Amino acid sequence: MAERRVNVGWAEGLHARPASIFVRAATAAGVPVTIAKADGNPVNAASMLAVLGLGAQGGEEIVLASDTEGADVALDRLAKLVSEGLEELPETV
Repeated sequence: MAERRVNVGWAEGLHARPASIFVRAATAAGVPVTIAKADGNPVNAASMLAVLGLGAQGGEEIVLASDTEGADVALDRLAKLVSEGLEELPETV
């Protein structure tokens, strides 16, 4: 299983607008991805309610994971999005 550990780069954490940006990017990644707090249970990264339910705060560590072959590129892109608090999924990493 591939995984990336990153700190949330959005000051407000994964709430409302940042969560929406993240969920759209996770859906567009084309592979199933989970997200979890460092010590928590993973949830579907493409589910707005699940992501909001994490209550991830700015600066808090999260874990992105996928057991799909070839998920490394998708995880790298999502990790960059989250760690840098970007407004959209980066085209390249």
